[in-house]
Amino acid sequence: MPLCDLAPPHIRAIAPYQPGKPISELAREMGLRDADIVKLASNENPLGPSPKARAAIAAGLDEVARYPDGNGFALKSALASKLGVNIAGVILGNGSNDVLELAARALLGPGTSAVYSEHAFAVYPLATQAVGATGIEVPACAWGHDLAAMRAAIRGNTRVVFIANPNNPTGTLLSAGELHEFLQSVPPTVAVVLDEAYGEFLDARLRAPSVSWLSEFPNLILTRTFSKAYGLAGLRVGYALAHPDVADLLNRLRQPFNVNSLGLAAAAAALDDSEFLARAKAVNDAGMAQLLEGCERLGLGHIPSHGNFVCIEVGGHATERENKDASVATRVYQALLRKGVIVRPVANYGLPAFLRVSIGLPDENARFLDALGEIQEQA
Repeated sequence: MPLCDLAPPHIRAIAPYQPGKPISELAREMGLRDADIVKLASNENPLGPSPKARAAIAAGLDEVARYPDGNGFALKSALASKLGVNIAGVILGNGSNDVLELAARALLGPGTSAVYSEHAFAVYPLATQAVGATGIEVPACAWGHDLAAMRAAIRGNTRVVFIANPNNPTGTLLSAGELHEFLQSVPPTVAVVLDEAYGEFLDARLRAPSVSWLSEFPNLILTRTFSKAYGLAGLRVGYALAHPDVADLLNRLRQPFNVNSLGLAAAAAALDDSEFLARAKAVNDAGMAQLLEGCERLGLGHIPSHGNFVCIEVGGHATERENKDASVATRVYQALLRKGVIVRPVANYGLPAFLRVSIGLPDENARFLDALGEIQEQA
């Protein structure tokens, strides 16, 4: 029997996560220069890292021959101080994907189940499947989480509920009241993993006081990242906040050097750069308005988004349950690639008529809209 056939069936059945196409890959495929390509596929910050983060990276270069602090004390201390939490409840990760997987490994396994929404982040079902647990996908409501249905889907063996707020890839948002009511209704034996990767892009009035809920709900795990608004996607730094006992459990599984030294230094510096964060949000707000105005001009629908991206309907008008025309969206995606514009197809999220477009700088957004307009005229 071949060696790979001896792997557990749930491992062999995994369909690997598909990241956004890199600029270098498209350049090779299409014979383009890197400088002539616009990438709006991976929800990255078009401003790059903050000046303080850049300075911290430069200052840390002389130490890259040494192992980083395996405990990440400086960054954990900075997070605990800024957020007003117990340092014992902070878990660092190689991006927030890492802490999501730590939660799955710590709390799930064969004979258990996890609940998540249709059209939610692909890592939730992947992390669930990787540990041999059963995934329960709950149909979406208006492209987002149906909390009542998700509560009803919880079984006796459910150990984790994953919620993204704002959601990726649809950008939908749950109110603080809805989330708090849901947390009150969930059994204490079920962990609620609240993924807030895009929280920094929200207006203050829309942000849930989730950190304050940690003392009320010991089964709450918050996950966040420095990859999006902070502009450190390439350094892979994420974190989770949880009850200290839960954090201890996750930290037992964490690799000892899962965050590199430059990432630790850059994240701590970025956390202290509120001016940059405000600028990133302002650029995102303006870019979102630019893309939505362009969609209206081109007669294209979209899913209202609270992130740094928007799903644009290019496959013809479709209801949420009748979103079936993948061929048109695929043709548009391929045509954009030929014009040097990378966006993200989301058919694997159950959204075959849509393309997800990250917010870029004004000229990048304009380049995308011009290319999309040209494709429409040629159709």
